[in-house]
Amino acid sequence: MKTNETQLKQAYDHCQQLAKSHYENFPVASILLPKHLRQPISVIYAFARTADDFADEGDATQPQRLQQLDSYSQALQQIHNHNYQGQDPIFIALADVIQQHQLPISLFDDLLSAFKQDVVKSRYANFAEVLDYCTRSANPVGRLLLHLVGQTNNEQLKQSDNVCTALQLINFYQDIVQDYIESDRIYIPQDELAGAGLKEEDLVNPDSQKIAPLIRSLYQRTETIMAEGCELGVHLDGRMGWEVRGMTLGGIFTLNKLMEQDNKQLLSRPRLGRLLFFRIVVVSFFKGWYFRVVKSLLGCNNN
Repeated sequence: MKTNETQLKQAYDHCQQLAKSHYENFPVASILLPKHLRQPISVIYAFARTADDFADEGDATQPQRLQQLDSYSQALQQIHNHNYQGQDPIFIALADVIQQHQLPISLFDDLLSAFKQDVVKSRYANFAEVLDYCTRSANPVGRLLLHLVGQTNNEQLKQSDNVCTALQLINFYQDIVQDYIESDRIYIPQDELAGAGLKEEDLVNPDSQKIAPLIRSLYQRTETIMAEGCELGVHLDGRMGWEVRGMTLGGIFTLNKLMEQDNKQLLSRPRLGRLLFFRIVVVSFFKGWYFRVVKSLLGCNNN
């Protein structure tokens, strides 16, 4: 199907409206982003947001959710074959973005793989399984952003993977109670729970002293992963570099707040106040200042 200019504009407008209504943690419509990238990023977000909704929301049965996600996989394959025949504005715009920026289809397939896993899997046997999930649920987002700005050397891709994995883990540790109560999901490794003599119910006990050693061990591992990638923003120029530095620094401050909490209150969700948010924006503007602050907080590889 050949898309005319009117259809394409309407498709892009649809994605941008969707993006503006769901900010989440994805860098949608950020004032830090280069203006010419806001449109393609809003399309990527629209794809990810709607697919994630299939996995997480509504009254659909498990087979129905998987069928919805399979329809997305089929549309991606059509885009890959240059013969998308549907009328979904998200995929009309996505086909154009993928073609213009030469984005790897495999990264979108990875995201769908993670969303499908969310439908059928709610427990993780070990930390390696959690990390494998992150490689498909979080890392593709960072890699897509790098592809948009043409920064795809191996070192930067690895750094991006580390930052995105760390941000995903930080998000898990903020939402332990919410994930368990609302979605019956636990991202704390089952083998480590058992090894510490803990039960799942201990994860939602208001007094978190019992689980503190395990949770703090996970914090330390996440800090190490972030340290392996925190230099990424220093290597990126312009407003995309500013955006990446801001996201990285925001994650580091959140992790620090988690680590600073008393053992009795580890399950409280920390908030970044306006003053700290302003500090993040300002510090992230300057590469040197950013790196000094980040290094003081966790240390980065700067060999």
